[in-house]
Amino acid sequence: MSRIMGMGDMLSLIEKAEEKMDKQKALDVHRKLQTDTFTLADFRDQLRQMRSLGSMEQMMGMLPKIGIFKDISKVKVDEKELVHIEAIINSMTPRERENHEIINGKRRKRISKGSGTSVQQVNQLLRQYVQSRKMMKTMSHGLLGKQLSRLKMPVSPAG
Repeated sequence: MSRIMGMGDMLSLIEKAEEKMDKQKALDVHRKLQTDTFTLADFRDQLRQMRSLGSMEQMMGMLPKIGIFKDISKVKVDEKELVHIEAIINSMTPRERENHEIINGKRRKRISKGSGTSVQQVNQLLRQYVQSRKMMKTMSHGLLGKQLSRLKMPVSPAG
């Protein structure tokens, strides 16, 4: 019935996520987003958790084909790109992962060499990170906050 309504396997995706994801880590990420302390290392860890759920195409296939997701099946995700993203982040120093704003041209060049990617790919990742951070912060105030409160976990920034 839910497939008929365009809901895909959303319930299966949620069940899979609940099974694989650590609720305490989700709470920590929520707090970091609210306090604007979400780092590139956190971003990398979130990518790893998403990949543990299966392929991106498989997950996108579970999303409802309505609203903002109506054309999601047309989106193709190159899984190799996720490997490159992780390599780029791993090529950063811990200090760079904590504060992306210190990554200047010289550092970007070193990171690209260390990760076997181009400076343009490093720039693209940094832009994606900033955009994702903004989007996830917005989401953390809405849907994610409601989900965490449903789990009866405190969502205040104080930890």
